[in-house]
Amino acid sequence: MAQYFEVHPENPQPRLLRQAVALLERGGIVAVPTDSSYALACHLDDKSAVDRLRQIRGVDERHHLTLLCRDLSELATYARVDNRQYRLLKSGTPGPFTFILEATREVPRRVSHPQRKTIGLRVPDHRVLQELLALHGGPLLATTLIPPQASEPLKDGREIRDRYEKLIAAVVDAGACSSEPTTVIDLTPMGTGGEAVVTRRGRGDPAALGL
Repeated sequence: MAQYFEVHPENPQPRLLRQAVALLERGGIVAVPTDSSYALACHLDDKSAVDRLRQIRGVDERHHLTLLCRDLSELATYARVDNRQYRLLKSGTPGPFTFILEATREVPRRVSHPQRKTIGLRVPDHRVLQELLALHGGPLLATTLIPPQASEPLKDGREIRDRYEKLIAAVVDAGACSSEPTTVIDLTPMGTGGEAVVTRRGRGDPAALGL
């Protein structure tokens, strides 16, 4: 049965977030709020957790998983970024954007896209998730919480608990989120002189980034 942590959206209780972090560090899958929709998150270096994350979400290894980071200081460890890409990243973070970048060797092979060797990266603008990431001390691996065969992500913590209570370790409920996923922007063409490509339009406005 999934544990249920109801936290204040602006002043989340550290005790509850520490319990959620402990579950993540033991290999649990945790539903977390973001500045778009809820997401499923797990420890980056736990292979079985990553496999279960994909299974619950109903996606295979070709589906981009996303690194949730506190800020861009963690970027260089996991992605190769030139000056043009960094300027665009800086203008869209924190915010409801996911950026596709070339992965470094620090990213486990099972996590990066098997053919393109790329990774999604995101810096969420959500107080609860930011504090959870701080307590965890590094990025988490995540995917938008869209049920298999559904077209929209889940946005209510209680519904997530009822639907996934036997599949995940916990739900961190900070109130309703948006029903829109992130806007996904592929920055890899910029590395060869091309332009960024919007591959999914969601909550983030590409025009805010000049796209």
